[in-house]
Amino acid sequence: MQLGPTLETSRLILRPPQAEDFEAWAAFKADEEATRHIGGVEARPVAWRSFAAMIGVWHLKGFAMFSVIEKATGEWVGRVGPWQPEGWPGTEVGWSIVRDRWGRGYAPEAAIATIDWAFDHLGWSEVIHTIAPENANSSVVAAKLGSSLLRVGRLPAPYDTKDVEIWGQSREQWLARRQREESA
Repeated sequence: MQLGPTLETSRLILRPPQAEDFEAWAAFKADEEATRHIGGVEARPVAWRSFAAMIGVWHLKGFAMFSVIEKATGEWVGRVGPWQPEGWPGTEVGWSIVRDRWGRGYAPEAAIATIDWAFDHLGWSEVIHTIAPENANSSVVAAKLGSSLLRVGRLPAPYDTKDVEIWGQSREQWLARRQREESA
C-alpha cells in the first residue's frame, strides 16, 4: 500500500518509506558523522522504532519525510521532506543524506521537490528548516533554497537542551523565487 505520492527529480525518486528501506536506514542511523546533527547514532532496535514512526506519521498526518532513492542505482540515499512532530516550531522540510552521497546536491534537489509538494498539496503558508548552529552544510543548503535565518529557537523535549537556528521562507517568497528561476 502506497502511503503517499511518488515525486521525481532528474536524479531522484522520492516516495514514502517502505519495508525494504530499513537496512539502509539502519546503516545511516549507525553513522556517527551523518547523524551528528539529527540526534546522533541509533542502535538498530531504536533505528527500527524511528523508521516505524516515520511510516506511522504518513498514516496519521498524510505526510512525513520521503525515502530518497537514487535513480542511477536504485539505492536508498536518505530522507527528505515535510516534518512537523508534536510541539515542533513550524512546518519543516528537512533533509538527511547518507554520507557517501554528500556533495552531489541531492539535499537541495530533493528539498525543492518536497517544498513544492508541501506548498501545493499540504497548503502550508511557510516552510522552515531547523538547523544546529554548527551545521554549516545544512545552512548552505537552506540558503540555496532561498531560505534565510528567521530566529533562534528550541525543539520540543527531549531535544530542547540546545538552541537551533530556524531558517525559512513564506509560500509567497518561495513561489516568487521559483517564477524568477523558471523565467531566467
